[in-house]
Amino acid sequence: MSKDSGAKQDEPDGEGLTYAETGVDIKASESATHALIGAVGEFEGDYAGLVDIGDQYLALATDGVGTKLLVAEALGEYSTIGIDCVAMNVNDLVAQGVEPVAFVDYLAVEEPDDEIAEAIGEGLRAGAERADITLVGGETAVMPEIINGLDIAGACAGLAPKDALFPGEAKPGDVLVGWPSSGIHSNGLTLAREAATQNHAYTDPFPADTDRTIGDVLLEPTRIYTDVLSSLRACETHAAAHVTGGGWTNLTRMGAHRYEVTDPFDAQPVFEFIQQEGNVDDEEMHRTFNMGTGFVAAVPEADAEQLVEETADGRIIGTVSQSERGCVSVRDLVLEQTD
Repeated sequence: MSKDSGAKQDEPDGEGLTYAETGVDIKASESATHALIGAVGEFEGDYAGLVDIGDQYLALATDGVGTKLLVAEALGEYSTIGIDCVAMNVNDLVAQGVEPVAFVDYLAVEEPDDEIAEAIGEGLRAGAERADITLVGGETAVMPEIINGLDIAGACAGLAPKDALFPGEAKPGDVLVGWPSSGIHSNGLTLAREAATQNHAYTDPFPADTDRTIGDVLLEPTRIYTDVLSSLRACETHAAAHVTGGGWTNLTRMGAHRYEVTDPFDAQPVFEFIQQEGNVDDEEMHRTFNMGTGFVAAVPEADAEQLVEETADGRIIGTVSQSERGCVSVRDLVLEQTD
């Protein structure tokens, strides 16, 4: 990726790292998820579960921070992890048209540590403030034979009038409006950590910004997109996608169409660093990371300019066209949806 455009660069020479080789196989993960859903029954809702409570839906989402925790542990810096935990949950609600209202956390530890717990709490509070939601409690469990270090997850509840939910299906002819990410967010860290530590330590200066360490850049908190929800609801938003695990193939969650991304946001320097250090090819990068664009909505062409004008940093990034199979065209790549 060139630093000024985020465009596709020459493929790395030789064999490079892949997400599966570093320990996370997206296809296997999705297969296990389908098996779980098949065992417990179908859920109503995509990014969040929906409960009909009369004239509106109660929506519930749950998620964690993943192996970003290992970067926090290596640096002894836990103050932003809570923001990530809140963000990963509330962004999924926003992608469905739901207003997040309340959050609970679950902290599992090998052994209690007051300083770490306080730092995580500070992050949770900061995340809740950014998302404009209420922290209503949580749970801490000490499990030395199960947990190595710690893990944190959360659950977020939201409400939506039935006519406010996005249908969830983009339409051919729709325009794609996108919003930038804040960096790597909380997905793909297993690959990112492996690449970053091939020749460096987390405490080394980050090459593109020597005032920060590599670990600081990897810990940059996930952006929270609740600020765009009211504008999305004011338009005829057909569907939205939170670009998380699976990278750009998340757009196919809006339906089996062709998503022509002609003007993506520039990929932040952290992605070029990961790609170069890990010798990761372009397709693997775009299947794993957000690559600079963290949230996308599909809206009618007539609504696109209004949506851009009403949000601080949204812009038109592409279009939706008909296809026999869902795929995403971005930076000279064509990424097909996984089965």
